[in-house]
Order: sequence, then structure tokens, then C-alpha cells
Amino acid sequence: MIRGQGVDHPLSPLGWEQMWAAVGSDAPWDQILSSPMARSRAFACELAGRHGLPLAIDPELREIAMGAWEGLRPDALAHEEPAAFAAFRRDPVAHRPPGGERLEALQARIGRAYERQIVAYPGRHLLIVCHAGVSRAIIGHVLEAAPQHWYRIRIDYAGLTRIRHDHFGRSLEFVNAERPRS
Repeated sequence: MIRGQGVDHPLSPLGWEQMWAAVGSDAPWDQILSSPMARSRAFACELAGRHGLPLAIDPELREIAMGAWEGLRPDALAHEEPAAFAAFRRDPVAHRPPGGERLEALQARIGRAYERQIVAYPGRHLLIVCHAGVSRAIIGHVLEAAPQHWYRIRIDYAGLTRIRHDHFGRSLEFVNAERPRS
């Protein structure tokens, strides 16, 4: 199902299981940041409470708006609107869902949020609990990749991505890891 800003389902039991498996029993983070959407926020609250970690909810970390396609299954959409869906898959920048957020707007929103959090928590090990679209936008921001390339990044459910900031700058260390690495 296509879940953007307009579909705020809670995590399913499988989703909870995947999230706990992804983070493991250790909590190497200094701070947890989360999207305000239920499927991220509830887990972030539970994780922060379990480990006594500070939690901040950032409204700008909400998922991309997918407009009229929210709540629809991709296979049904491909059948009902084959030309529009195929155009989106070929070029998600130029062919957004009707009423959907433009990728340039997401790029600006997430870049702003990411930079604000890096400044607010310098040198801290942050966990950002968010969504596939937001993860792609953060990776795109860090790599300075144009939005038309973001959909080439596979983001798994409950996958972990690590970005390191050091005296050499920023580096993407991994995407879709199952457990945190030191």
C-alpha cells in the first residue's frame, strides 16, 4: 500500500517485530528523533522509554505526500492507471501522483530538518526513526544526489542506514543493515 502523509496507519505486529529486530537490544544512540507519524512515533517513544533516551519529534520528518495515490496498492494502481504509474516509475520528479508533494519540496524540507538536527546535536549519535521517502531524501541530501536518482535506492522495512560525520566530512556507511554496527 502507498503510505504517504495522508495514510497514518500504526505499525502492524509484523512491523513492530521488524523494528525491534532491526535495533536489537543495545541502544548506542545519544538521542532519538522521529517523524510525527504514528508508524514511526510509537516505536520511537517505546524505544526511548525502554532505554531512557531523549526523544524529539520533528514534524518535518513526516513522509512525502503521495496525493491521490495514498492508500492504494501499487499493483492496483498499475492496473487502473497504467500510463500514469509507468510515467511515475520512469521519472518520479516530473510525474508526481495527483496532489502529491514535489520531490524538490521534499528535498528542501528534509535537508532543512537534517541540517537543523546536526547543528542541534553536534557530535551526538542520533537515531532518526522515519520513512522510506525521508530516508531516500536524507541519503540524497548527504550524497548531494538529485531527486531523480533517489528511487534507485532500495529502502527496506526497518532497515538501518548509517551516515557518519567526521573531520573528513559526511559519508554513507551502509543502507538496510539489520542491526547497528559499531
